[in-house]
Amino acid sequence: MLFGAKLTAARAVGAASRTSGRGGGTTLPGRVLLRLAPDALARLGRRLDRSAIVSATNGKTTTAGMIAAALEADGRHPVHNRAGSNMTWGVATALLEQRGEEGLFEVDEAWLPEVATQLDPSLLVLGNLFRDQLDRYGEMETLAAEWGKTVAARVGRSRFALNADDPAIADLGRDQSGETREGVVYFGIEDVSQALPELQHAFDAKHCRRCGHPYAYERAFVGHLGHYSCPSCGAARPHPDVAATAIELRGMSGSVVRMRTPQGEIEVQLPLPGLYNVYNALAAVTAALELGVPPGTIAGSLQTMRAAFGRVETIPIGSSQLSILLIKNPAGANEVLRTLMLEAEEEKLDLWIGLNDKIADGRDVSWVWDADFELLAKGVRRVVCAGTRAPEMALRLKYAGWPERSIEIVQGVEDSLDRALADTQTRLFALPTYTALLELRRLLAARGLAEEFWR
Repeated sequence: MLFGAKLTAARAVGAASRTSGRGGGTTLPGRVLLRLAPDALARLGRRLDRSAIVSATNGKTTTAGMIAAALEADGRHPVHNRAGSNMTWGVATALLEQRGEEGLFEVDEAWLPEVATQLDPSLLVLGNLFRDQLDRYGEMETLAAEWGKTVAARVGRSRFALNADDPAIADLGRDQSGETREGVVYFGIEDVSQALPELQHAFDAKHCRRCGHPYAYERAFVGHLGHYSCPSCGAARPHPDVAATAIELRGMSGSVVRMRTPQGEIEVQLPLPGLYNVYNALAAVTAALELGVPPGTIAGSLQTMRAAFGRVETIPIGSSQLSILLIKNPAGANEVLRTLMLEAEEEKLDLWIGLNDKIADGRDVSWVWDADFELLAKGVRRVVCAGTRAPEMALRLKYAGWPERSIEIVQGVEDSLDRALADTQTRLFALPTYTALLELRRLLAARGLAEEFWR
């Protein structure tokens, strides 16, 4: 079968999948295409003038969405896997079904080496590495080592936007002698007022990747992201080219961030909450500048940025609102909890927490014991625990000091959501893991309250 015929067959499968309403429209066409033509990514990628790849444990969907918004504000419309299907088949689906001169692809951490090899990107944007889904990825250092090979192989062919505040990411930008590699630009936070009072329990990057000695931290912002150095070999946080110099967090309404860039200072009115979204914005600004978007255009595009699917997405339901904040590992959960602490200063909160242990979540849910649910113990009025591991979630909250009378277990997504909404007057905060998020969104779509996410 000729390559063109294989493309036609895969597109037909995608059209049929979407017509059926059963989902799979962002993955099935790509799976079929790669089965028919294993080299399809490389062949379709060569049709693009340039492409950028975004990867991270936390925030890659939002960061890619921010970059896409900046490009579109500049009159450019990249081929982009905007639905968040970020393995090879999701990227293949985007290349199969969209047309454009440039590509922008969010890529799963474990699939980054393969996709980068096939697509030959002009820019790699690497945000962070946190402990996540140990049964699937292994330890964080394993991924860092694979990413290191990818970066080293692409020196001279790609440019790199790297997080200076993540030791594992920053070190990818140095060669064996410790010198900064060709084409590397760094981003990070300089506003020391946003530092944590102490290192969190969910603290992953403890040892220098060069000599194995424990890092010394001057301050940390999100998990292990911060200002650090190695007392043994001298490896230290690089000076960021793009930096957040002043940050004002405003709870769920977002933040105001002043950034220093090589092209001058900009102020970003960010409608997405939390310091973790400041990091996403820093990555996006750095990438957009590398892609030739003017600073003023970038700032304007971020001001009107909409939340990515399930990432601080607010949906009206009758007289109430449902705000969905994805949680999937300790570092990300802690940032959600820190954001909700600001909301709880005015009134106690109603929550729905969906904890699943399916393949896409990671079978091991022991990570909930490393997330600091204690932060919100005094700020919750009521919480409904749902999902396949709802009892374990309830137990974790009990040990975190949440009043037992405020905790209820209703495992089914539909019944639990209805139970939570029935006693909510204004706003319900939903904290689902990934597959619980998909189940929740399907339910909302079936009720006509939200669009199907794969359309």
